[in-house]
Parts: sequence; C-alpha cells; structure tokens
Amino acid sequence: MPTRDPEVESFLAVSRARLAPRTVEHYRRDLQDFARWRGSAIGAATTEEIERYLADLRAAGRTGSTLARRLAALRSFFRHQTLIGAREDNPAAAVASPRRTRPLPRTLSPGEVERLIEAAAGTTPRAFRDAALLELLYGAGLRVSEAVGLERAAVDLDERLVRCLGKGGKERVVPIGRRAAEAVRRYLARGRPFLDRRRRPELFLNSRGGPLTRAGAFLILRTLAERAGVTDKRRREAYFDAHPHARRRPSSDDPRAG
Repeated sequence: MPTRDPEVESFLAVSRARLAPRTVEHYRRDLQDFARWRGSAIGAATTEEIERYLADLRAAGRTGSTLARRLAALRSFFRHQTLIGAREDNPAAAVASPRRTRPLPRTLSPGEVERLIEAAAGTTPRAFRDAALLELLYGAGLRVSEAVGLERAAVDLDERLVRCLGKGGKERVVPIGRRAAEAVRRYLARGRPFLDRRRRPELFLNSRGGPLTRAGAFLILRTLAERAGVTDKRRREAYFDAHPHARRRPSSDDPRAG
C-alpha cells in the first residue's frame, strides 16, 4: 500500500481551503487508519467494509465520539469523491451514526452531602422541613422534582416506604432509610403543623403554607450548600437531579438492614 493515497491527498488539498488545519489533520489520520485496516487504498471501499471497520473499533474499546469522528471523515471523503465524479455513491452515508456517550457530571461526595445535612440542623419548622427534605433526597434517592411532588399520604413511615411519581408519570415505591424516616417524622410532628395554614395535601410546604416548588427546593439547597461550604452549583444540581441509584445513602442505612 502506498504511503500517500492520491485520492486522499486530493481531498485534503481541497479541504484545506475551507477547513481549519487541525480538522484537516484529523481527516488525514482517520482516513489513514481506515486504509491501514483495509490494507489498501480506500476509494473503492463498500458500506459493509465501513460497518465492519467501525465494529472492530467498537470491539477494541474506542469511544462513541471516536467512532463518530472516523465516520464523519469517511463521509466527507466519499462526498468529495461523488462531487468530482470518482464515485456514484457515498458508501459511508448509509452507515448509522454511532451513539456518543455523554460523560456523567461530577456530583457531590458523601462527605459533602453529610455537611449539607448538618447545615440544616435546627429547631424551627423550616429547619425540620429542610432536614427532612435533604434526608429524603439522600436516604430514598429521590430527585428534587419527585420529593416536592410527594403528598403526605404517599409516605408510610411504619413500613419506611415512599410512593412517588418518577419521569414519565410512572409511579414507583421506594424504601427509605432509617435516618430519613426519623427526619420526616420530626418534620411531621414539629414542623409541618406550623406551616400548614391551608390544609394542603403536599408533604413539603413553603413558609406561606403553599406547596414547596422545585425552584424553592433548589433555593433551600443553595442556601444550605453555601452554609456548608459546598459552592459548586453545577455539581450540586447534577447530584440532586441525577439518577436515583447514583445517590442512595450507603447500605449501612438500608431500610432492609433493620
């Protein structure tokens, strides 16, 4: 196989007139990698070959982003080939784009969450509410939107279960930890009665007696986070809106442990 493929070099020369040098260099490397895999010049490659090439890359552990970039280079090359009449078809156009994996956001450590909970300590009705909210988010792995959507009747403290509506309106029953159950019990006995001025069904109420909103809950979390020295807003919000199983309290507080 020649070191330089004249068809690839022609494509790169045209690309330099409209693309950044770094992009052209990426095209060169990606097309050369496909040529090495194929063992010959790439101008006559088929859709099946491109699919097998991407499958081999995937099996080798390459990321979805890498596969997508390689496919983009091949599509651009074969588009050029069709424009100059070297081919009648673009074999890469029929290949499905690989899914790009999105990195999980960095969220709060267990120690930072414990500091948030400590920051909520107090004996006022709102302090009892805030502690119950945090413990329920952590001890049951609820999202903020799920927690503020809870009604009082959805919490069974004897069985330590919470019935909530998740994404898509699907109901799920979630076990809650011992500490979370105790915090909710304190809130119901010593906090909520002083906030419940309108006989609302919602579990969490604001200072005016109305339902606590998602925005209101995040304001509470921000205030407690600043008090606890946890100031990274993106990590904080990513944590409390993450998938529930990424956020459950360690198993030592699992409700099934007694």
